[in-house]
Amino acid sequence: MEALKKQAALKAAEFVKDNMILGLGTGSTTSYFVEEVGRLVKEEGLNIIGVTTSSVTSKQAQELGIPLKDIDDVDEVDLTVDGADEVDPSFNGIKGGGGALLMEKVVATPSKDYIWVVDESKLVDSLGAFKLPVEVVQYGAMQVFKIFEEKGYKPAFREKDGQRFVTDMKNYIIDLDLGRIEDPIALGKELKQMVGVVEHGLFNQMVKKVVVAGQNGVTVLEA
Repeated sequence: MEALKKQAALKAAEFVKDNMILGLGTGSTTSYFVEEVGRLVKEEGLNIIGVTTSSVTSKQAQELGIPLKDIDDVDEVDLTVDGADEVDPSFNGIKGGGGALLMEKVVATPSKDYIWVVDESKLVDSLGAFKLPVEVVQYGAMQVFKIFEEKGYKPAFREKDGQRFVTDMKNYIIDLDLGRIEDPIALGKELKQMVGVVEHGLFNQMVKKVVVAGQNGVTVLEA
């Protein structure tokens, strides 16, 4: 599996051009991409500015010598490369398994081009088998949780080391065990309107390309 992830990441790096503002995603697959960008900067003189989507990616990029700027210090992002937890045939996806969904969406939104790198196991007929992360403010989080329970969304607070997981933005994540999401766009709108919800892990029709690594090689799917 790790070999497949690396293949997809290396393929995505082929879309990186000199002088780009480059969004650097978060996750196990994207870490291979960041590693390759660092190599290109160091060994081939690639000139880019990175914008990161988590403290984890920031740390990796800094260690690799990739120049960084804050998202508020750039006008737009030329290309963002990130991973995904599930991708359906309409290029809707679930992200946030690594807990960085808010920052990932903030960077993806102003991106002129947006690519996901995945292995073939992430391609699904419909979203929902992977639990949907919802980032909520700490104050009143239990009130949001109760609403999710009433709706039958089977919520659970994400935990780490026996404590509620806290994102880089100091919020909680509630994971929804939905099984199958019939209408990702409608659900995304519903969640966005809920008081206390900061962001959700549905990335609907945002991505332009999906680089997929499988047993038969690497394929680039385009919307």
